[in-house]
Amino acid sequence: MAYRYILDLQQEATIQAKEVVSRLLHREGGVRTRIFAFDAGQELAAHSAAHPAILQVLSGQGRLTLGEAKPGTWVHMPAGLVHAIRAESPLTLLLISLPKE
Repeated sequence: MAYRYILDLQQEATIQAKEVVSRLLHREGGVRTRIFAFDAGQELAAHSAAHPAILQVLSGQGRLTLGEAKPGTWVHMPAGLVHAIRAESPLTLLLISLPKE
């Protein structure tokens, strides 16, 4: 059975000046895991997704429409929930998209 081992997720996220960078880390059985890297001041505008998702902030500070975003912040978002995020400092987060409920 194959597996993927990542010792340090931070090494998978490269913050680029004035950009939001997204990278697919894994896809299997309807679950997709992405890492996002935001430069300070960058944002994802309000949107919703067709699938539920789990968001975990790895580093940096930001604001979610749902609340504060700092290392250790964990959010479950049901499908259809409108949300946005703005990085107040360089920010990395993990997003796990789940199969439809």
